[in-house]
Amino acid sequence: MSNGTEKNSKIDLSKPRYDQFTYWGRVKHFIDITDPRTLFVSSKGLEEAKKLINDYNSDKIQNVDPEKLWHAKKIVDSTIHPDTGEPVFLPFRMSSFVPTNLVVVAGMLMPNPSIGSIIFWQWTNQSINVAINYSNANKTIEMSLKETAIAYISAVTTSCGLAVGLTQAVPRLKFLKPSVRGVLTRLIPFVAVASAGTVNVYLMRMKEIRNGIDVYNDEGISLGKSKKAGASAVGQVAISRVLTLAPVLTIPPFVLSQLEKTNLLKKNPRLSIPFNFGIITITLMSALPLAIAAFPQKAVIDPMKLEQQFWDLKDKNGEIIRKVYYNKGL
Repeated sequence: MSNGTEKNSKIDLSKPRYDQFTYWGRVKHFIDITDPRTLFVSSKGLEEAKKLINDYNSDKIQNVDPEKLWHAKKIVDSTIHPDTGEPVFLPFRMSSFVPTNLVVVAGMLMPNPSIGSIIFWQWTNQSINVAINYSNANKTIEMSLKETAIAYISAVTTSCGLAVGLTQAVPRLKFLKPSVRGVLTRLIPFVAVASAGTVNVYLMRMKEIRNGIDVYNDEGISLGKSKKAGASAVGQVAISRVLTLAPVLTIPPFVLSQLEKTNLLKKNPRLSIPFNFGIITITLMSALPLAIAAFPQKAVIDPMKLEQQFWDLKDKNGEIIRKVYYNKGL
C-alpha cells in the first residue's frame, strides 16, 4: 500500500511512499534508495527536488503530479543523510553500492587467486565497507578518528587473516573429496567477508551501543539516548550485511561453474568474464534491497523494551507514549 496516493489527497512526504511495516513495502522503498540512476542527479537537480518538496509541504504549490513528487523524494532520500540533512559522499551512498562493489566482488571471486590477490581484494573490500558504514551510520553519535582507525585495522586484519588462512587450509583437507574441497574454496570469500563485515559494523558503530542513539516520538522530537536502541540498530545492520553478502558471494561462482560446463563457454572461455560480471551485477542489484529491507530504516520500538527512562513518558496530550522511533542507519 502506498502512502498518500489517493486522488486529491495531500501526500505526506515526511513518510516513505511504501508501507514500512511490511517486508515488500520496505523492499520497494529500498529499491528506490539503492537505485544507481540517482547518482547521475546533479547538485542542481537535488536542490530542485528539495525545493519541490518544500514548496508542496508549505502549500506554495498544489495539484502536482504525484509521480513527480515521489521522484523528487526518491532523489532526496537516496542522497541526503536523515540525521545530518547533508548529502552522503557519492561513492558511499547506498545507491552506489552496486557499482562500487561490482569490481571488488568480481576480484574476490577470481579463480585460483594468489595470496597477494586475496589480500588486495579483501583490503579493498573492507576499506569500502568502513567508508560505507561510516557514511550511513546513525549520526547522532560521531566516531573519533582513532575509533575509526581501530575499526578499519581490525576489519582488514580479520578478513585478510580468514581469507588467507582458509585458502591455505582447505587444500590440506585431503580426507574430503575434491568436489567438496572445491565447494569450500568457493565459499571462502563469503566466510571471510561476512565475518569481517560483521566485525566492521560493530567496531565502526560501537559508540552507538556504548553511548546510545537518539530515540524520537511521533513528532520527531528527541526523547533522549538509548543504548538498547543503539545495540538493536547495529545488530540489524550487521545481519543485513550478511544477508546481502550471502547470495552475492555464493550464487555467482556456482552459476558460473555450471555455465563453464556448457559448450558455449567451452568453445569461448573468454566469455566467462562478461558472464561473471553479469551474474554478479544481477545478484548484487537483487540482493541489496531484499537484504536491507529485512528491517525498516526508521525503526519503531516499544519504550518498555528500552531503558527505564523511556517507560512512563507522556505525549503532549498527557497519554503514555507506546511507540518510539530511531534511525537504524544503513
